[in-house]
Amino acid sequence: MTGWNAGEIADQSGRTAVVTGANSGIGFVTARELARRGAAVVLACRDATRGKAAEERVRAAAPGADVQFAPLDLADLSSVRAFAEGLPGKRLDLLINNAGVMALPQRRTVDGFEMQFGTNHLGHFALTGLLLPRLREAGHGARVVTVASGLHVLGTVDPRDLNMEHRYRRWIAYARSKSANLLFTHELARRLVAEGSRVVAAAAHPGYAATNLQTAGVRMEGREVAEHLVQLGNRLFAQSPEAGAVPSLYAATAPDVRPDDYFGPRLEYRGGGAPTRRAVRAPWTRNDRASAGLWAASERLTGVTYTWL
Repeated sequence: MTGWNAGEIADQSGRTAVVTGANSGIGFVTARELARRGAAVVLACRDATRGKAAEERVRAAAPGADVQFAPLDLADLSSVRAFAEGLPGKRLDLLINNAGVMALPQRRTVDGFEMQFGTNHLGHFALTGLLLPRLREAGHGARVVTVASGLHVLGTVDPRDLNMEHRYRRWIAYARSKSANLLFTHELARRLVAEGSRVVAAAAHPGYAATNLQTAGVRMEGREVAEHLVQLGNRLFAQSPEAGAVPSLYAATAPDVRPDDYFGPRLEYRGGGAPTRRAVRAPWTRNDRASAGLWAASERLTGVTYTWL
């Protein structure tokens, strides 16, 4: 994998990809690079204005590409269902669960879940379950890639308080939601292997990449000085969205990806080239009992029940 970069992505012609949160940051870069390699790409974004603008930017970067915006708000399960029902075609080759929120002040989703857990995990859990029949239709080569974070090591999921109703701490809530992403990937991969499916579930994290993710929380609170400091940190220390997207693109397209792989940048938080299987992963994210428990709770909370052969 040494030196691997987006320019090495294999031809994706004939494949269809859905990328959540594709209007900016690593989601946009992921969608753009897949389109450049011939994939038909659906940009699943919450904001219609930014989503349509991103569609035009992808078209400009990949002339003739089959790309379209479709509205998706992961913090609203009715929007998730509407997106899945409205997605054209029968098969889906790639689902990139990229969208997310980070370190927000305490908020609730439309359905009453803690915003980070509800958006980062539950929304993607429901979306994947609703789209899984299409991924099965694609068969060999189909993948679900969920974007986690190296910061998941700050906190595991507490099954007694999934919505952090007791002592909300924004960074711990974020860490728990990202641990949930990895537990979800672990359990999904385990179940797919058990049923003999050729769909592969893997995860990736971008490291420290300069995106809008870092500034959203402080902007919501009107903390202008903090927002400027975060922006300065991005300029001085963060890598580009292009570098941050490499692990996601590797997980989505490289031939040697295995179930439950977890890719990150070469230096864990930097180094866009050469993603590695040695990305730091907390042991609790491979715990079968924890992943099965979170799975059962997620089906109950979202009302989305996965069907297995």
